[in-house]
Amino acid sequence: MHLFEPVTLGDVVLRNRIVVSPMCEYSAVDGVPDDWHLVHLGSRAVGGAGLVFTEATAVSAEGRISLGDTGIWNETQREAWQRIAAFLAAQGAVPGIQLAHAGRKASTEVPWRGGKPLTAEQGAWTPLAPSAIPFDAGYPVPIELDADGIAKVVSDFRAAAARAKAAGFGVIEIHAAHGYLLHEFLSPLSNHRKDAYGGSLENRARLLREVVAAVRSVWPTPAPLAVRVSATDWVAGGWDIDECIELARWLKHDGVDLIDCSSGGTAAHAKVPSAPGYQVPFAARIRREANIATAAVGLITEARQAQTILDGGDADLIVMAREVLRDPYFPRRAARELGLKIEAPVQYQRAW
Repeated sequence: MHLFEPVTLGDVVLRNRIVVSPMCEYSAVDGVPDDWHLVHLGSRAVGGAGLVFTEATAVSAEGRISLGDTGIWNETQREAWQRIAAFLAAQGAVPGIQLAHAGRKASTEVPWRGGKPLTAEQGAWTPLAPSAIPFDAGYPVPIELDADGIAKVVSDFRAAAARAKAAGFGVIEIHAAHGYLLHEFLSPLSNHRKDAYGGSLENRARLLREVVAAVRSVWPTPAPLAVRVSATDWVAGGWDIDECIELARWLKHDGVDLIDCSSGGTAAHAKVPSAPGYQVPFAARIRREANIATAAVGLITEARQAQTILDGGDADLIVMAREVLRDPYFPRRAARELGLKIEAPVQYQRAW
């Protein structure tokens, strides 16, 4: 595999294997993306990435991390996303959307204002979770979802996927990582339920699998479907890579095409051994042991580093976050470093 080799994912072809990771901008009003989101995402498409994901986009108002999150729970939001998806596609990138529910980590201030839980005066709402366990000291005790609440979550993901399809997105990713709702159900640290959604791995995975089935009911194969996972909680007794591999096998059977391999987020004080490429071994194990395509993410910042990951068969796609915040044109720089020339927009060709 080469970093600039096209790859087929479901029924779409990515022009290369560089993916812009979902990165929250915390800049929407009432969940509606605006010109900031158009320019932010559009510049990464012009920059040459093969797949450009939106930020974590809430499937319901209560599923937002903050009041600045984007959403896709109504038609006004869908119409705003349609304009952005069309622009990304016009620049040769496949537009992707990450559908999310923040769970017990909802109702917080935006990061540059401290990121702490909102007060009632700031418009706080009570978060939802598998169990009534707060994320950390100072966080509110969430409402434990009952049967009706779980059914609403599944329905909200289904409706969001239908709107994503209508908006013109080419890839959907379900966010089941970073300590948000679906990951909270997976992890024994946050899921202490005694019913069919708690206890065994099969039970803890039940909600995610129900969400996958609901999304697939309106986003049928071969439309590409990804799931972002945290491969480990980085805490003894928490969610780990062995359970994640078994989950990936089930998700492949359920119609998932790609596992996007991140880590952490459930335990507020986990010690994460962060280093360049530190999450790549998770993508490698899941790819080999679950026999499903994977995406590697986490401190991947150089073209040759990315190419080495592909050369080793450790992943099928390279997902980049902070590096493409620093340089929206990273794919063009990477191509030059690897001795290639990639097509540029006609407006920019004189620079290449």
